[in-house]
Amino acid sequence: MDSNSVIQEIRNQNQFVYKKFFEDTYPELVHYANSYLFDQNWSEDIVQEVFIHLWEKANELEIKSSLKGYLYSMVRNRCLNFLKSLKITDDAKVLDMQSMLSSDYDLEFFSSDDLKVIHHQLLKVVEGLPSKMQQIVKMRFIENYKYVEIAEELGVSVNTVKTQLKRAKLKIGEQMAMLIALLMTQ
Repeated sequence: MDSNSVIQEIRNQNQFVYKKFFEDTYPELVHYANSYLFDQNWSEDIVQEVFIHLWEKANELEIKSSLKGYLYSMVRNRCLNFLKSLKITDDAKVLDMQSMLSSDYDLEFFSSDDLKVIHHQLLKVVEGLPSKMQQIVKMRFIENYKYVEIAEELGVSVNTVKTQLKRAKLKIGEQMAMLIALLMTQ
C-alpha cells in the first residue's frame, strides 16, 4: 500500500491499516529517535506521541512528501524540542550528524564521556573533508536541504550531491570506525 493510500485509510479511521502501519514503522522510528535522545523509554514515548498525533489529526495534515518522511521529520523535531526543554542545545548540529551515523554504529553502550569524544571527533572529521564535500554535508545534515536544493544552489547535478554525500559518509565512517574500535578496547 502506498503512502497516499495509507494516509487516506487513516483519515477514514481504518484501524487495521493504522495498526499495520504502526507495527511496520514503529521500531525504525524508535531507533531513529534514540539516535537523538540515547534513551529507549523517551524515544518510545516520542514515537507514540507522533502516532497519536497522526491518528487524531489525520484530516488536518498536509503531507507533501511521503508519510514516512513526514513522520521522521516529526520525530526529529519532537526529539530536538524535548532536548531543548531539558536545556540541551545542539548549536554545532552534532546530533544531526550523529543520527546520520546511527544506522552504522550502536552507540548506546558508550559512556557520556565517550559520546562527547565521538561527537567532537565527528566534527573534526567533517571539518577535514574537502571544502565542496564539507559544504554539501553541512547543507544536507545541518541546514536540512534536500538533494535538489543543494544541487540548484551549488550548480551541480543531484547525482554529484549524492556521490559527494556517499563519499563523505565513507570517509567519516572510516574515521569513526577507528575511533570506536579504540574506545571499545579501553
